[in-house]
Amino acid sequence: MLYYEDDSVTIYHGDCREIIPTLPSVDLVLTDPPYGIGVTGMQLGTGSHKWHRGEWDNDRPDLRPVLIAAYHCIWGGNYFTDQLEPVESWLVWIKRSERFDSDRYIGSFSVVEMAWTDYGGKPKTKHHNWDGGMRAGDSSNRDFLHPTQKPLELMRWCISGAPNDPQIILDPFMGSGTTLRAAKDLGRKAIGIEIEERYCEIAAKRMSQSVMALEV
Repeated sequence: MLYYEDDSVTIYHGDCREIIPTLPSVDLVLTDPPYGIGVTGMQLGTGSHKWHRGEWDNDRPDLRPVLIAAYHCIWGGNYFTDQLEPVESWLVWIKRSERFDSDRYIGSFSVVEMAWTDYGGKPKTKHHNWDGGMRAGDSSNRDFLHPTQKPLELMRWCISGAPNDPQIILDPFMGSGTTLRAAKDLGRKAIGIEIEERYCEIAAKRMSQSVMALEV
């Protein structure tokens, strides 16, 4: 179901497996799907933004229906090596912070995350402090909109580093819409699909804001 649309962004509420066959061609699929690792007993956020991990990450999707573009960047690709071709061009996001202590990370999330890409070339790294929906060390939690939210700066980096300057970007597991927001800020068009309506509403509100400055 079409949920939101403006000159740059289109959001659909529904199952990406059903919606993708109805879409026009895109240049890049950039997404962060559920990893299916289903860690239990882990609680994230507070108040209205409170999640138990088992609620949103029990099932690992089949990625084959979403591999429809010339290029792809899939966060958590290391959990899908049985579905994705071996590549060299991984992206590695290093989330160092004040709470990084030797090999032990004191926080809710891992020290690094990895994205599988078919961009070609050698692996690349990105340093950006982050713990959930906030910069690591910032306790305000003001931007914590989704349990696996990625920072805007990271998603801009993924788009800017993709081959052939992609102009139409698809995120079939949209969440709170960070991929779409990054694409819009960079002057690209984007399509997002999300199965949970509350995140469609959050993403639509983010898209209705004016284009954000790129300084982070």
